[in-house]
Order: sequence, then structure tokens, then C-alpha cells
Amino acid sequence: MATLPPGGSPVSPRLFYRTLAFVEAVTWTLLILGLLMKYVWDLGDLGVRVGGSIHGFVFLAYAGTAVLVGLNQRWSIRLIALGVLTAVVPYATIPFDLWADRTGRLDGTWRRTATDDPRDRTWVDRLLRWFLTHPLLLVVLFVVALVVIFATLLTIGPPGGDR
Repeated sequence: MATLPPGGSPVSPRLFYRTLAFVEAVTWTLLILGLLMKYVWDLGDLGVRVGGSIHGFVFLAYAGTAVLVGLNQRWSIRLIALGVLTAVVPYATIPFDLWADRTGRLDGTWRRTATDDPRDRTWVDRLLRWFLTHPLLLVVLFVVALVVIFATLLTIGPPGGDR
């Protein structure tokens, strides 16, 4: 039977964040290829619909990941917002990810237990710890939130009103 690493999770905050940052950049490629298919090669909008849908879903997943990991790693609100905003610019998640990793902002494990640090007493930290000690519930709620937000955005329609 495999044993878990010291943090108690097979997926560290670093691995989780870096994976989503990379996948988000890859989905930019799908969306750009779809745009080329539609506007340069005149092959219709299927590529935009597929690439855009995949990119949109992964964008939302990345944004949620940046918030979750940022809270766990005690990033400032400004840094969390910057992390989320890097997904708006094609491929910007990669340099941000490299910088965050190089500067140690992705080091450490999931913070499941309180310490003597006064920041561990805030309601946000207590809620984060509670969810981290109930990972199945956290994953289910994360995915449900993604699906609800994605479905709502699909109902509203694509950016620019081009239905």
C-alpha cells in the first residue's frame, strides 16, 4: 500500500497549481488554432466552439486553483488577483508560474492544521483548513462550482454577443 507524503496529499499545492497553469496555456493554443481555422483558413467556427469551450472551462479551473493555492500559500490578495489575471493574456500563466516557483511561493504542503501563527485564526483560514481536511467534499464542490459557473456563462453566451 502506498503511503502519502508528509503533507498527507499525493498532490501538493505546487503540483496542482503548476499543472493547471500549464494546461491553461495549452488551451490558449486550442483557442488560437480555432480562431485561425475560422478567420484565416475559413473552415467554419467548430474550432472556436470546441477550443473556446475547453479553454473557458480550464480558465475557470485555473482561476479557482489560483485562489485556492494562493490562500493556502498565504499570497496577498493582490498576488492572487494577478495570478488569476495571467489567464487572460495568452500564455502568461507560464512566466507567472515559473516566477512563483522560483521565488518559493509554491513551496510547502496543504495547511490542514492550525499553528501559532495569528493568521491561522481568521475565518478564511479556518474554512480553508476544514475543506482541506475534507478533500473529497472540496473536490466535489470545486467541480460543481466550475460546472455551474461554466453552464451559466454558456447560457449568457460567448463574449461579444456572437451566438
